[in-house]
Amino acid sequence: MDTEALRAKQAPLKSRYRTEPEAAMITLRAEGRVGEDVTCSVDTGRALVEAGLHPSGGGTGLHACSGDMLLQALAACAGVTFGAVATSMGVVVDDARVTAEGELDARGTLGVAKDVPVGFKAVRLRWAIDSPEPPETLDTLLQLTERYCVVLQTLTKGVPVTLVRD
Repeated sequence: MDTEALRAKQAPLKSRYRTEPEAAMITLRAEGRVGEDVTCSVDTGRALVEAGLHPSGGGTGLHACSGDMLLQALAACAGVTFGAVATSMGVVVDDARVTAEGELDARGTLGVAKDVPVGFKAVRLRWAIDSPEPPETLDTLLQLTERYCVVLQTLTKGVPVTLVRD
């Protein structure tokens, strides 16, 4: 998609959201069904993904790991945002790869050591960008990607999560 096509698609949305802020509020939803052998099937809208324990937690490695899925969602959102921002700015990018990686200590989630937190200790987004643009332009592109990436901002700022039993 080129810059003008993206702007044409987004212009009426932006206009409406400025005059009707409530129209910009959307609810995204993911649903999983707990299965046998410590698994949970999640419908992605395109395929059914069966998640299970990571081998470091006793899993077989045959199922998707939810930690991997979180990093995949981050990489996907960052990549899509990068593409949209590059298109909007008219920045030429010949190729770009984003890698999300993170470390966690399995002792936390297994309850082996009470002083070890559950969750990722650190997460990084690594970019490999092939572009004729000057470094300053690519820096701006990455800054705007960071600013507008929903998953990245959610992870870095945090949001309240409520557990509700229906």
